[in-house]
Amino acid sequence: MFPFLNPQSIEAIHNATLRIMDETGVVVNHAGAREMLLANGARVEKNRVRIPPDLVEKCVAAAGKKVSVRGRNGTVKHLGDGNLYFHNLGGARDVLDPVTGTKRLANAQDVRDSTRLLDALENCHTITPFFTPCDAPGDMMSLAMYRHALPHTVKPLQGPGVQYAPEARAAVRMAEVIGTPSEVLTLAVSPVSPLTIPDHEVDAIFEIARLRIAFAPLPCPTAGATAPLSIAGALAQQNAEVLMCVVLAQLVNPGLPIIYCGRLAMMEPRTGVSVWGGVELGLASAGTVGLGHRYGFPVNVYGFSTNAHSLDLQNGFERGLNAIIPALAGADELSGIGEMEAGVSGSYAQMVADNEFAGSVLRACRGFEVNDDSLAVELFQPVMDGSRNFLGQKHTMKYLRAEEVLMTKLSERGTWETWEKEGRPELARRAQSEAERILREHQVEPLEERQEKELDKILAEAEKEMEKK
Repeated sequence: MFPFLNPQSIEAIHNATLRIMDETGVVVNHAGAREMLLANGARVEKNRVRIPPDLVEKCVAAAGKKVSVRGRNGTVKHLGDGNLYFHNLGGARDVLDPVTGTKRLANAQDVRDSTRLLDALENCHTITPFFTPCDAPGDMMSLAMYRHALPHTVKPLQGPGVQYAPEARAAVRMAEVIGTPSEVLTLAVSPVSPLTIPDHEVDAIFEIARLRIAFAPLPCPTAGATAPLSIAGALAQQNAEVLMCVVLAQLVNPGLPIIYCGRLAMMEPRTGVSVWGGVELGLASAGTVGLGHRYGFPVNVYGFSTNAHSLDLQNGFERGLNAIIPALAGADELSGIGEMEAGVSGSYAQMVADNEFAGSVLRACRGFEVNDDSLAVELFQPVMDGSRNFLGQKHTMKYLRAEEVLMTKLSERGTWETWEKEGRPELARRAQSEAERILREHQVEPLEERQEKELDKILAEAEKEMEKK
């Protein structure tokens, strides 16, 4: 792996983070949180709580560094085990058809279909509920996402982002329908940039910690708008936003497993729009990896991300850069399978294309071996004498089976004549056709009827509780 920040730079950002938390402080108005922080050495000034470096270091040291999530089929992914895992974008509002160039609002059926499609894609290792169902009440969308995803995959299903304690409780009850919640569920909370945790999010963090669910602080600052424009300064702020969540969670439940996340984006200077496509995002993600690993946490960052509206040239080079840079920096998990339009929309075709793209990223990270067998010196003499050729050698078959050359399914690798004879098919059309085939053919082991009824009951009860919040 290639470190994109040297140890000295990582330490400089870490030290800047400690200064931000101690000298500027974070906005926490929650009475219970303030009382707890004050009892552990923090100071209050106006609406901000100043958190001393020793408290931050103590909570980071106490936090759990191993995170596992289990699927219904028994498959377990251990984040931080040295492997790179991929998962999809979560929470897209729109469904985009890159073949017709049209889009529409997502609904609950799209949550089901996208989950089942992702279940079939071998390089999507864990799943997050993909679409925000616009046919669900606004304050119930996160829980509706999880409820409609659960029956349609046997892979590890990570929970949605939550904002309220009742959401966390209901998600845990839903997880109990398929297994032990601490084994089959993770939950995320996104603090407000810059450096603010609203009361209801504090309640959610406390509830996640009490329920002992692996916790992913998920700050989403935009450099130049809600964070400094410099990547280093924005990373220091993002780090402070992660660590202030870690402090709150660890004071409630020391040892709670943490996934270190970061979603730092850049502001487009000409429009103020949040940019998910520039190479700067890949660099910021690589820096996030370095910081998270400094603390010993498994790290989840952006992977396949773009501002493009179709499967075009811009889409390809943006998501390529933004995946390979943090992958080579040693990320434990990359998000974004299926993402388009800076996360506003998602595409079934893009999910299929990204599955192939993820295979290429994994192949790049694997590198190649140099040893006596791979150097193949003994093959040259007979080939050059004319008695053999490389194609017919067992050595060639061995390395084909080992995927020295990755066999793609969607990429065009034929001649112009073959491509023209086939009607000049574009990757977007191939990917869309493959997505439609998978959705016709792929079946997921269903939940039992009693489990489905229990999920509906939990969702209905949660809706009543959310109305009271």
